[in-house]
Order: sequence, then structure tokens, then C-alpha cells
Amino acid sequence: MKKEIQFSLVYRDMWQSSGKYQPTAGQLKQIAPVIIQTKCFARVETNGGAFEQVNLLYGENPNTAVREFTKPLNEAGILTQMLDRGLNGLRMNPVPADVRKLMYRVKHAQGVDITRIFCGLNDARNIIPSIQYATESGMTPQAALCITHSPVHTVEYYVALAKTLIEAGAKEICLKDMAGIGRPYSNGQIIQQIKQQYPKITIQYHGHNGPGFSIASMLEAARAGVDVIDVAMEPLSWGMVHPDIITVHAMLKDAGFTVPDINMEAYMEARRLTQTFIDDFLGFFIDPSNKTMTSMLVGCGLPGGMMGSMMADLKGMHNAINLALKQNNKAEVSFNNLVIRLFKEVEHVWPMLGYPPLVTPFSQYVKNIALMNIFAEAKNEPRFSMIDKDSWNMILGKTGRLPGTLAPEIVELAAANNLSFYEGDPQDAFPDELERFRSEMTENGWESGPDDEELFEFAMHERQYRDMKSGAAKNRFNQELEQAKEKAKAPIIVRRPVIEFPMFTEAEIKNKYPNAQPVHAPCKGKLLWQYDLTDASKAPSVGTTVNKGDYLCFVQTIYGSIEPVKQGFTGTIVASYAQQGQEVQKGQILAFIE
Repeated sequence: MKKEIQFSLVYRDMWQSSGKYQPTAGQLKQIAPVIIQTKCFARVETNGGAFEQVNLLYGENPNTAVREFTKPLNEAGILTQMLDRGLNGLRMNPVPADVRKLMYRVKHAQGVDITRIFCGLNDARNIIPSIQYATESGMTPQAALCITHSPVHTVEYYVALAKTLIEAGAKEICLKDMAGIGRPYSNGQIIQQIKQQYPKITIQYHGHNGPGFSIASMLEAARAGVDVIDVAMEPLSWGMVHPDIITVHAMLKDAGFTVPDINMEAYMEARRLTQTFIDDFLGFFIDPSNKTMTSMLVGCGLPGGMMGSMMADLKGMHNAINLALKQNNKAEVSFNNLVIRLFKEVEHVWPMLGYPPLVTPFSQYVKNIALMNIFAEAKNEPRFSMIDKDSWNMILGKTGRLPGTLAPEIVELAAANNLSFYEGDPQDAFPDELERFRSEMTENGWESGPDDEELFEFAMHERQYRDMKSGAAKNRFNQELEQAKEKAKAPIIVRRPVIEFPMFTEAEIKNKYPNAQPVHAPCKGKLLWQYDLTDASKAPSVGTTVNKGDYLCFVQTIYGSIEPVKQGFTGTIVASYAQQGQEVQKGQILAFIE
């Protein structure tokens, strides 16, 4: 009899790879007993990644959600698992070491057994401290290899990385095939060679289904000696998500592996309950494009989990790109051709940027650079003329060491912009901050919570936590939900563009106001000309003067964070391109100031 294969249900990732929101604490409490009754899952992914941040977006305390979900699973003897981003913890940007340490103590106390630690650059320096923190807190540290396909990312590369992480204390290894572009044979070779050196190490395979490789990779992984395979379940399987437990179970059973039986009555009930969550409100925020696979991902390697947001970006930029093409006497492009152009541009710039594995947040950075390159080309501007701060941090090594070598023109561009490369440990650039948050909680009369879980949440997601405490998050979510419901009721005859452009063009503004300078959106999200911040005045209207250093406006990202736009010089707003609450795209002109 061949070895036993266990299954892990990635219930959190099923939702994150489908749309914007996660189930509420009440919904998770409902589904947990049914998941247990299926009797085929040895593990369940309960939280991590964007889970806590998403809870905060609709005004719910994520600590309650984690405890409610893990408790029945703990009692049933099912291992619970979370995803964390190493240096970035549970957010998109680096986290101080003292906050990272607290995270593991809090999550272990909340009932989470295993933490899957990954670095988007596969920089062991960003993973090893988390292995140590998790071990000290009583959690099982599982170190992840971010799988991609490039000349740099060979079988030998991954086996060497796994050796470094195991010798640093990792108890398990995960092949995190986040875009599903890892080639099945190579995935099997990685597992086989790790097992040859470390036969007792537990290895888990996690593969998204986007380009269609993952079901073959699962079979190769099983043949190579994998111990656990991540699966999904209907109605949130396949597409850009993960293969369904039923198919994987049948495949492995036929191949002679020992797999647990599935209680189909419980499976169908879990399927029904999940559909009720979709029907309740979560379905309003699920992108239909994430229900399909596409072989176009094989070349560009973009992860399935970001395809929905990427398509939204393209729809928003489509008009802007065509307007620029028209103004420069170039042929306009269809939306489908724009998609193909973006995929090709990602393929072009990815090697130039040092082959960063395309996983959060680096997949977003590479995609943003590629999209801005297409926009620049339409305006007759050079490639790489619009690179945002976060992407520069990746290029300069401030978030970790790039796997490959930067192209000479990128190095020259950094020098031309007086930017220096960072050679130190990324964590050293982010000093401890926990006491600042503890002091403010005391001043506000806020409880730090059991095991300091509220203190942790505040320190990890400062802006979202404030909005949860004030009620602003719940109010925004309720408004967003009502808008989504109204949109769903409206008959769709012709899909209107996300961005509506004014009658005047950029050239006309420049002609009328020769010294006017454009203000660009720093990221994709909802424009807030006015936002209630304690350290900022209300943004002025068109025709008024703004001073250097003023907060001109804010953009609320899809993750709920607020990105301020500071004025770089004193001047007068002479034109506005967007309205309060409008969805804007990264790099879009918001206004002109003279």
C-alpha cells in the first residue's frame, strides 16, 4: 500500500482568490462543524494573509473571527493553519520585529497551530526570524518556497533554500505554487530531493489552478513523497482558486495512495452553506473572471488571486490608454488586445527586475510597472518613467534580496534618480513600535485584550483598526454593499467605463495653464477629496490655493488602507479629473495645480 496523503482545506484562500471579502465570524462558526463532519480534512486554513484586514474593512473584530473558527476545529483534533508574509506579517508592508514576535503569541493563544511563513522574494533573512518567533510561541513553523518558473528558479535553487530553512528550525516545508505555473515534473523533483535529504520533514503542496498545471503537480507531488495537499471545495474551487477535494481524492485513490473517505452528505451541506454566504453578501464582491482558467498565465506567471483586481485595473486604464494613443495619432486598442499587451509586458520587464516571484506584494509591483509602461508608451514617454515608491523599494533591496540580477538600464535609472541600493538586513530598517501603540491604547481607554490580541491588531493594521473602533469602517462597508446591490439590480446593456474623463484634455489644460502640474493617483482605489483625519485639514475644492505639505486628497485601496497625496508645492487647483468617491486607477491624473 502506498503512503497516506492528508488533505488541507484552504477555506480562507478559497475566498481571497475569488473576491474581496471573507465570511463573517458568525458564518465561520456555522461552517466549522460541517467541515469537521466531512471527515476528510486533517488541516484547515483558518486565517492569515489578508484575513484580518478584510474583517476590519467591514467593521468586524478579526480576533473574534479567528477564535470562533479555530475553537471547534481544535476540539475535533483538526490542525489549524494560517498564512503569514514573514517581514510583512499580515499586511502589505514591513512590520517591526516586536510586532512580528507578538503575532505568534497571539495567534497561538487564539488556537492556530501552524503558521506558513513566506517571503515574496524567497529571502531567507525575512523567514528565519519568524521561524524562531513561531517556535518560541509554541506554533509549528512551516517555511514556504514561493514557486515560479524562470532561469533562476531551478530545482537546485529551491532544494538549497529548503535546506537553509530546515536547518534554521522549520518543521515543515510548503511548495507555495501561488500562480500555479510551477511545472509538475520540477515540483515533483523538488519534493523528492528534499525528502531524500530530510525524510522525516513534512512537505505540503499548495497550488492555484489558474493555468491548469496544479492537478498534474498534485499527482507528481504525491509520487515524490508529499505528505499534505491543499484543496478547495465547491462552489469556490477551480478557476483561479484550487482543485476540488473530490477530484483530487479520486485521482490519488486510483493511483493507489491511502486517502481518507469523504462524507458526501457533509460535503454537500458545506457546499450549500458556502453558497448561502455568497448569496448573503459575499457574492457581490466576487469577480466572475476568477471562475475561469487561462493558459495565458503560463507565460506571464501572474498569480490567479490577483487576476480580478488586474482586470479591474485594465478596465479603468483602457480609456486612458486609448485617449493617449488618440492624442498621439496612434491606433486605439481593444480590451482583449490590452490584456495580451500587459501579459507580454510583464514577461518583458520581469527578468529586467531580477525575477521576483510573482506573489503578494511583488506581483502587484511588477504588474503596476508593466501597466505604467504601456501607458507611457501610449504617451510617447520612455519605459520605466512611472515607478512608484513601493516598487522602487523592491528594486533597491529594501524589502529583501532579488533572486536575479537587475538589468543595467534599471541600475542606471536608479542612479539618475539619486537612489541608493540597500545592502543591510531588511528588518533593521523598521525599528520596534509596540510601546507607541500600547501608550496610545492606554490614552484612548482601549483594552489590550486577552493575550494582547487587540494591541497586536492595532499595531498590525493601524488605520483599519482605528476605523473599526470609530465605526467608520462599518459605515463605509454598508454604503459599499448598498451600492453593490443597486448595481446588481440594474440591467446591463452596455458596460460603462469605470473612469469617466472630462471634456477637456491634458493638452488643453497645459495650453490654458502653462505652469500647471498634474497630480497622479498613488494607487488604485476610491478617491477621497475629504477624509476625517486628525492630522489633516479638509482637502480644498477647485479654484482654491493649497500649500506645500498639505494633504490634497486620499485614496482608499481595495485592502482598506488610506494612501495620502501630499502637495509638493504651493499653488491653485485649476482643474479636477475625478469626483469624491470615484474609483481611480494607479497613475491616473486627479487634478492640475498651477
